Parts: sequence; structure tokens; C-alpha cells
Amino acid sequence: MTTALFKHASDAPVLRPDARRVTGSYLQPLLEAAQARGVAPAALAGAAGLPATALDRLPDSLGAADYVRLLGAGAELADDPHFGLHVGERVKLGTYSVYGLMLLSCRDFGQAFQQTLRYEQLAHDLGRSLLHLDGEQAHYEWVSNYPEGNRHLVESVFAGIRTFSTWLAGAALPAPQLRFTHAQQADGAEYERIFGVLPRFGAPVNAAGFDAQLLGWPVPNADVGLYPVLQQHAEQLLRERSRRDDGVAAQVHAAIIRNLAHDRVRLASIAEELKLSPRTLQRKLSEAGASFQQVLDQARYALATDYLRQGSLSLVDIAFLLGYQEQSAFSHAFKEWSGVNPGAWRDGGHLRL
Repeated sequence: MTTALFKHASDAPVLRPDARRVTGSYLQPLLEAAQARGVAPAALAGAAGLPATALDRLPDSLGAADYVRLLGAGAELADDPHFGLHVGERVKLGTYSVYGLMLLSCRDFGQAFQQTLRYEQLAHDLGRSLLHLDGEQAHYEWVSNYPEGNRHLVESVFAGIRTFSTWLAGAALPAPQLRFTHAQQADGAEYERIFGVLPRFGAPVNAAGFDAQLLGWPVPNADVGLYPVLQQHAEQLLRERSRRDDGVAAQVHAAIIRNLAHDRVRLASIAEELKLSPRTLQRKLSEAGASFQQVLDQARYALATDYLRQGSLSLVDIAFLLGYQEQSAFSHAFKEWSGVNPGAWRDGGHLRL
């Protein structure tokens, strides 16, 4: 039986497609890979439909859709069928911004995966991670926000994870069982060099399978004392990010948080608070790629995980704070979100988010 151990960072704001970004540090490996193959920033920018001077200096951030176009342009200009792999090979600690430092402060790979699921959005909005346990096997899945984009995006992400994980472990990692949704369009030797295995192409999902014992591998030289400080900083960045997203989903999320404990989180009451009709609110959420129930679940799950960390709160207390009439209803919903019941999640030790 497969357990959804870690899911998407469910409390992440639902961003409008045009609000999706990548940080300048995440863009850096792409620029380096292009320049190493003789592609100047001006040529790369022009081929991607950006102003010729757009990449003269590393921007603080860039539109995620622009980044995807830059990957395709880089592969074409460099005449490199493995361009995505070569971008991923250039990933460094700083590529992942503040959450990269958090990974270096994790005690083991299980905790590092947890931080990736929650904080990868601080580096990019290109997609989101999932992790499942199936007996003695773990399955990492990456869900792209640009499934119609070029294959180099997925390959760069997985090559980057492989490169950074090897660096983090300080040793060669076992070859994963690698699957990509796209067809094989390039020679297999380069995949084998980077991953230690030829991926299976044309699969239903983009994923890597590995022995679940790897989650218990320690991170050598981890400075675990820095973790609380870095986590606090990362949480502040997430809050700032949420405030910057002034879309309707973020407004609904905030209104739900304000009203949960008062049992005023029905569509009609939230719409009234936002001075909209229920039908208009539903339409605006749909245009933003969300639904009222989805945003409600996101808000409840985010609060639930925070409350469960507080040992003084019983499950009955938490159910009440989240607007449930019965603890059983809360337990059922939490299991749907996380794959385990709240009591097991609270007792999950290092596997907790």
C-alpha cells in the first residue's frame, strides 16, 4: 500500500500563472551552462523573446515562463540535446537560495526532503514536489507547472537534485529508478553518466524511486544548530511572499484563517466579507486555478500541522480551532491531506513536517 508521506506544500499561495517566478540564483546555472557552450546572454535573451539586455546583470527574479523559454532557447543555440542535464549539473548550494542553507543544516535526508517540499517555492514556481512511501521503497515525484514546456525543464530539475544530493551526502548515491513523461530524444550515455541509470521514458509521471533507508542517511557536517534560525527566516519569507500575492486566492486564504475558529468559513460568509457575491467569488477563484474547497483545505492543513506541533493542544482542541464539529471529521480530513491520521503524524518523529 502506498502512503502519501509528504505532499505538496499545501499552504503555499495559489499563484496566478503570470505571478510565477524563479529567483536569480536559480537562473544562474542556466546562464553558466549556456555561456560554457558559447551562448552569450544577449543572444539567449533575444531567442527567448526578452530584451537583449535582460540578462546583462543577474536579475533578482524572472518570470517562470521566461525561464522555461530560456531553457529551450539555450538548448537550441548551444545545439545541446542534453542542455537540461548540463544546467542541473551546475547546481550549487546557493542555487536554492535560503532553503539550500536549510538543507545543509538538516540532520538527515528525510528532513532535507521535508524542507524541499515546504520551501522549494522560495527558489522557483516551476513545479512542486511529492514524496510517497511504498513499503521499503520511497518515490519522489516532481509535478511541473509547465507540462507543455520543453523536456529540459524536468531533466534540469532531476539532474540538479542528483548533483546537490551527492554533494550533500559527500559520497556517491545509489542509482535511482528514474521515470520521465517525455520521450527519449537524446543519446542515453549522458543520462547514465549523471544518474547512473538510463531513465524510463514515456512514463505516467516524472519520478525517482529509491530505497527508503536513504531517508535516514545523515547529512555529514550538518550544522543543526542553525536550523531553527534558518527556518524562522524561511517562514518569514513565505509570509512576505503570500502578502505580495494579492490575488483572490490569497485574500480568501487570509479570510478563512481569520474566521476558522468562529465557524464562519462557508463560501457565502467569506464572499460577504470580501464584498463579493458567492457566484463572483467562485468565478474569480476558478480563473485563478483554485476552488473554495481547495483554499479551505490548504488553510486548515497549514494550521493543523502548526497546532499538532504544540503538545498542549489535544486533537479535540485542534478540531475546534479548525472549525470542525467533531474530532472524527478532522481526523478523516487530515488523513486525506497527509496520508496518516493526526495522532500518527504528531508521533512521527523525524518524518514530521
